[in-house]
Amino acid sequence: MYKGFKIEPPFFEIGPKAYMYGERLLKLAKAADKAAEKYDVRILMTPQPSDLYMLSHETRNIVIVAQHIDPIPVGRGQGSILAEAVKAAGAHAVMLNHAEKPVTLADLAASIKRADEVGLVSIVCADSLKEAEAVALLNPNIIVAEPSELIGTGITSDEEYVRATTAAIKKVNPEIQVLQAAGIKCGQDVYNVIRAGADATGTTSGVMRAEDPEAAMEEMIAAVRRAWNEVHKK
Repeated sequence: MYKGFKIEPPFFEIGPKAYMYGERLLKLAKAADKAAEKYDVRILMTPQPSDLYMLSHETRNIVIVAQHIDPIPVGRGQGSILAEAVKAAGAHAVMLNHAEKPVTLADLAASIKRADEVGLVSIVCADSLKEAEAVALLNPNIIVAEPSELIGTGITSDEEYVRATTAAIKKVNPEIQVLQAAGIKCGQDVYNVIRAGADATGTTSGVMRAEDPEAAMEEMIAAVRRAWNEVHKK
């Protein structure tokens, strides 16, 4: 577990995947930059590798997350993504084992180690309670509890799943933060997940497919802050 830079809750992850890139993504990132300051919510953005440098140099408040790294050292590895390279491009963190980019347990352990070595916060996806418990044993910084069957459906995890997975992860290692995602489509979904005890949540389609992505994003960030304040009596 990387002990340097820490992403403090509450936070919210926006995953462009391959929906948005370049200048259009920069417009959204700049709006997120303002929203992060306005609501005092850490906003994570997970752009295409080609956009890491641009976003890191054009924003001040958002946390730039690489979509993937491979467990390789500097040297040979044509077509692979090097941890040192994404760090040099301005990434603060890396997401691993997403349902759309799954890796073996051995590669996951090695990639978390590589992230620790170069100073990247490790964010690891798990699609079940059992997998979340197994991933927790590898000591990443953040676990994304995201049932793969709900990704992109607009159907969120129920409150029981949110509470059970969060408790199971914290039991293994209370320092691991838990981001509950999948199916988040509006501010009310965000509010419900944070109220259920998650440190964070996030979305792809809820922002990427919205008629007005910037407005959808701000609605969700405001909901993070409202729910967090109610849970923590602020």
